[in-house]
Amino acid sequence: MSEIKPQSYENHSRFPTTFMVCAGLFLVALLVGIVISGAAGFSIGCVASIFLLAITRTYALTLQDRIIRLEMRVRLNQVLPEELRPRIADLQIKQLVALRFASDAELPALVSKVLSENIQSQSDIKRLVQDWQADHHRV
Repeated sequence: MSEIKPQSYENHSRFPTTFMVCAGLFLVALLVGIVISGAAGFSIGCVASIFLLAITRTYALTLQDRIIRLEMRVRLNQVLPEELRPRIADLQIKQLVALRFASDAELPALVSKVLSENIQSQSDIKRLVQDWQADHHRV
């Protein structure tokens, strides 16, 4: 995994390169379809569509994880005892995403265990949940 550089004004913006390349492929597909061959244009368009679908799915999941992070931080601030609240920031997004299935009653003990044992695997955290709270709104 690559190291994440600290964000600043100079490097905070993001250009969606992959998305723009796929959009360019659609333009090429249109031009090829009009000028050269409809079959070639169709093929290029299909490849671009596959990539755009994958990119769109990634964007949706990334946004959803950010929302879960916010929701869980608010929820944990309400249900954790005072001594555990400062440790909320120590939880990674993937841990928060897994913890969301736990009931409010079991969250304090579960968060304490995840932090003290440094449990990183979402599957391992989910297996520890006793009173499962379903999430039917996940994308």
